[in-house]
Amino acid sequence: MFLTDLFNRKTAMPTAETALPGRADPIPTAEHHFVNGRALKGPFPEGLKTIYLGLGCFWGAERLFWQLPGVYVTAVGYSGGLTPNPTYQETTTGLTGHAEVVMVVYDPAEVSLETLFKVFFEEHDPTQGMRQGNDVGSTYRSAIYTLDDADLDAARAAASGYQKALDAAGFGAKITTEIAPVGPFYYAETYHQQYLAKNPGGYCGLKGTGVACIG
Repeated sequence: MFLTDLFNRKTAMPTAETALPGRADPIPTAEHHFVNGRALKGPFPEGLKTIYLGLGCFWGAERLFWQLPGVYVTAVGYSGGLTPNPTYQETTTGLTGHAEVVMVVYDPAEVSLETLFKVFFEEHDPTQGMRQGNDVGSTYRSAIYTLDDADLDAARAAASGYQKALDAAGFGAKITTEIAPVGPFYYAETYHQQYLAKNPGGYCGLKGTGVACIG
């Protein structure tokens, strides 16, 4: 019974009444990218764009994007929840409502949003709901959070296109990716930032469906 209750708590979104209270001030975090030295919190050069992507555990997900040509800087953090300035330990309870996400700051003249979405959909399983592989909980849900309506429409179109690819491949599951305007983004603790650059042998649970995007 205990394991069932724990699973249900971690996979159910909290309400305003049940969410953890959090704190008024941001938690301490790194100021610069461990790999490229760029400022994690800006200001970023004019013309760059930002999108927030959740693919499960953010360690491996962040590495995918900082290695992509045209990406200026990445950072990991928490978004989509209720608790202000949460800690990692709080998010893993399922009582903050946040997803682990990667902030991707990119140059649209060098890498398209469509390319980012292609990497996003092909490199994890966007059909698993409140989990990603053995990582279970709302914090590991698939998510795309955008800063404007054009990106929101593009994300929905990309999801629709990948659903067609899944259907054509006989995958037999529906995409559960949460697609929404971004709310508050809270930077994760320093040790999470660029974790796999600091710990090359560290855990990475990313596993795609094996289905490629169409087109």
